Amino acid sequence: MKLGFFTMPMHPPGRNYTQTLKEDREAVLLADRLGYCEALIGEHVTDVCESIPSCLAFIASVAHDTKQIRLGSGTVNLPNSHPAQVAATVAMVDHMLEGRFIFGIGPGGLRSDQEAFGNLDADRNAMFVEAIDQILAIWAGDAPYNLRGRYWTISTERTLLPDAGQGVMLKPYQQPHPPIVVTVVVPHSKGVAAAAARGWKPISANFLQPGWAKTHWPMYVAGCGQGGHVADPADWRVCKSIFVGDDDAAARRYARDPTGPYGFYYWNLLAKRRGHGNVDIFKHDRAMPDEAVTVDYLLDRLVICGSVNSVVDQILAFRETTGDFGTLLYCGHDWADPKLARRSMELMAEQVMPGVNAAIGGSITASVPVKRQA
Repeated sequence: MKLGFFTMPMHPPGRNYTQTLKEDREAVLLADRLGYCEALIGEHVTDVCESIPSCLAFIASVAHDTKQIRLGSGTVNLPNSHPAQVAATVAMVDHMLEGRFIFGIGPGGLRSDQEAFGNLDADRNAMFVEAIDQILAIWAGDAPYNLRGRYWTISTERTLLPDAGQGVMLKPYQQPHPPIVVTVVVPHSKGVAAAAARGWKPISANFLQPGWAKTHWPMYVAGCGQGGHVADPADWRVCKSIFVGDDDAAARRYARDPTGPYGFYYWNLLAKRRGHGNVDIFKHDRAMPDEAVTVDYLLDRLVICGSVNSVVDQILAFRETTGDFGTLLYCGHDWADPKLARRSMELMAEQVMPGVNAAIGGSITASVPVKRQA
């Protein structure tokens, strides 16, 4: 099992924005030094807590200060941007990273972003599909472009000057394009099946109950069957909120405190879900009443915390529920105590993951060969 990093990020309102940007950047640089295989960065425009408005701009800011880690968008929310702008910027970032880029895409889940960009009541899934189709067409084709869709039209036919470079868009460093990943946030997701059919890889969100995360694998296998791809557990990324301390009691105090950084994170997510009347994704049993979904409940059910040995055991137990997966994404949280936050990332890389991999040994399930369906 590989170790990666994912951050939305999420900071309490009132924190100094300049400082939190420095901390978010430092977390990625630390992950690189510690040997995390990848780091994915989220983006939200209309939120002072989820405070990176452009993951591509943030990734560009650390591109030349990282050495080995792959950096990814987690995700570019395609309905909120013009496909031509996304295609051009992703191509540039992929060249800056010399192929260390992962292209995470999604329809966007923050309702205030949707309102601000005018697509709150639109079919954002249709916008998402049209946008990625146009982006891939730009990368696969040559100028002049003539892409006509329901939401966007992209053409340089009237202004093309090929010898001068006008009207021509750059292609990514990786050919035919960077690997594409999608974040999955609902149980039994049909979206993950559709993504798998196109060869895209899934990331299961950290705020899903383990039993619901488990449902993503069979949907992924089904989608691979539709597209004629191989379903390999190594391609499945699963994100978890984890805190590792030098002793169990100190770790629990930090990670299970409703007023602490993990408590704030889940309070914020819960408040947003309650705001539009849907907290079902947080429940281990959909029959439980909404009022039973509290911050304490979420911290108890969704956060892995403790000493090294305890965290190893909890990850192994989580894996027993979900089944095999290839990359565990350590979810970044606010650095309320920078020393403890750094120490947790260090212990995770240097002691927890070696312990997990020693325990699972060679037991990871083999790839599932899937024939193309007629």
